[in-house]
Amino acid sequence: MRYLSTRGNSPAQSFTDILLAGLAPDGGLYLPEHYPQLTRAELDAWRDLPYPELAFKVLEKFASDIPAADLESLIARTYTPEIYRNARAGDDPGQITPLRWLEPGLAILELSNGPTLAFKDMAMQLLGNLFEYALAKTGQELNILGATSGDTGSSAEYAMRGKRGIRVFMLSPAGKMSRFQTAQMFSLADPNIHNIAVTGVFDDCQDIVKSVSNDHAFKAEYKIGTVNSINWARVAAQIVYYFKGYFAATRSNDEQVSFSVPSGNFGNICAGHIARMMGLPIRQLILATNENDVLDEFFRTGVYRPRGPAETRSTSSPSMDISKASNFERFVFDLVGRDAATVRALWQRVETGSAFDLSGSPHFSRIKDYGFVSGSSNHADRLATIRSVWERYGVMVDTHTADGLKVGLQLREPGVPLVCLETALPIKFEETIREALGREPERPAGFAGIEDLPQRFEVMAPDAEAIKNYIREHRDEP
Repeated sequence: MRYLSTRGNSPAQSFTDILLAGLAPDGGLYLPEHYPQLTRAELDAWRDLPYPELAFKVLEKFASDIPAADLESLIARTYTPEIYRNARAGDDPGQITPLRWLEPGLAILELSNGPTLAFKDMAMQLLGNLFEYALAKTGQELNILGATSGDTGSSAEYAMRGKRGIRVFMLSPAGKMSRFQTAQMFSLADPNIHNIAVTGVFDDCQDIVKSVSNDHAFKAEYKIGTVNSINWARVAAQIVYYFKGYFAATRSNDEQVSFSVPSGNFGNICAGHIARMMGLPIRQLILATNENDVLDEFFRTGVYRPRGPAETRSTSSPSMDISKASNFERFVFDLVGRDAATVRALWQRVETGSAFDLSGSPHFSRIKDYGFVSGSSNHADRLATIRSVWERYGVMVDTHTADGLKVGLQLREPGVPLVCLETALPIKFEETIREALGREPERPAGFAGIEDLPQRFEVMAPDAEAIKNYIREHRDEP
């Protein structure tokens, strides 16, 4: 399997070539030259596999240059009940991603049993092991530069802490995350972890990561890598749980399932799009946004209009407070028939602060062929959904999962099972849970008093050159 850039001006690369690279040299994102096509026999054979074995079957199709025994070992070390130990009462931790039925035809896929209580662990724990494996092969070191609106940062830091040859420089919008999310990141004392609170919004952080990645001389000299979902391995690892969720929700591969996905940066639902392209019988991919509805606007109107920092709203589902969805470029590449010249022209407009409009294009008429529908949710919707799910089912959900449930229930097709992807445990957003339910969310063991621990971070302006200087100054630390 080889990988090409969405912008068409970079040579095809192998999986391990792009693993440490993040963005392609031409500024595009990597995608496989083709999506593997699954046979009915493969789907039948995969149906009852445990999560690690299913992950191996999926990922060996994308990481063909890693010896099978090595890949199998890396995956087996990643997906264990010891690591995914935060299963709720009644769950079998060996399932890794249990499916919780709320009622017939409506379920939540639990993705937050990992060490940081968020779905990002599902990919990030594997990414940490892949990075360490690749670096050991070459004797290189890696300076990871990442951006987070909430959960990516802590997930990456917990996956990379103590890893030999790896340093993490994580950018987050100052004061924009929940107290719990902030404490998870800033309380880490590992010397290879560096937290930088940027005086701006998430999109400023993401723009810095892309700017630094596009400085090819700096990137090469300082061995810059990324853990954001612009890294293809992140997306590939997330494909697996769509298969696991589908198999858990059905009895045979003749059935269809719809997935509702809370979406900010488009990485999670992009994995669902690829699973569907591979042949997984997904009926609908229901994209749910919060008040920052850039993606919903596109899927409804054909207009992609990224907002500036002043227009990005701070909400009670802060991990989706994003107005430039970096993974969206991957989907548009497929939507326009993999025409890299078209993608280059569209993103030239985006990068100069303009919108683009595909509403009159034959490409946009194909949206439904890809199974996409979309909707948005607001704070009042969030509170109402959290209350409703608690009162009807005795299940407490976080604010982002509530957005997914609200939109999913609004847009689902009758007779098709709906699976909503969980994004985090409620404790990460306790202020809103308290507002909705008048009670405290359960706090898993090991997180008592985390907000009171000493915090270690730097406050910096949204300035790419200043960030590069900070990396220069700290590149030789453990």
